Amino acid sequence: MTSSHLRVLVANELEDRIALVTKLVTGLGHTVVAGSTDVAAVGALTAEELPDVALVGLGTSSAHALELIERIVREADCPVIAVLEGRDASFVNEAAKRGVFAYIVDGTPEELQSALDITLHRFAEYHNLQGAFGRRSQTERAKGILMERHQIDEQHAFDMLRDQSRRTGRKLIEIATSILESQPLLPTIKPGPVRVVEDGNVPAP
Repeated sequence: MTSSHLRVLVANELEDRIALVTKLVTGLGHTVVAGSTDVAAVGALTAEELPDVALVGLGTSSAHALELIERIVREADCPVIAVLEGRDASFVNEAAKRGVFAYIVDGTPEELQSALDITLHRFAEYHNLQGAFGRRSQTERAKGILMERHQIDEQHAFDMLRDQSRRTGRKLIEIATSILESQPLLPTIKPGPVRVVEDGNVPAP
């Protein structure tokens, strides 16, 4: 995400603070797509406008600001930044629990731009990391299906995924995803009875 031109949502309990932050944001060349004081409406507004970043200010009520943050985080695929007039460790701690990604203390336009740049960069890294964990999880689940269906161990299941990827020229995650999507159509393999071997020899199938 480049911060050269951003779509920004501004939320605060106080209209005058929304106006002030809006002026700062537009002065940096960004677009304020919405400004809201309404906790009940801000979630739907976020889903509708799809901002690149949301700036939530602390007004007279920390509870109001925290609820704004919570509603926006629930709907947004963007970082939410708390904007404070002064340092407030207690509020920052509570905001972090509700999913705020960063906070800034009122400063110059240059400081706001720097905060936006850093936050968006870290947010992108965070999503890349989440994506990596998600891809690993899908691959692990696909291996589990292959292990069950073919009665093979984990290494052989991975080799099957890798070999299919090489043969088809498709990415490993694409092969894993296709297996997961087709799983409901595959028959369930019921394990047969286990034969106890007393002499240490492997029984013939």
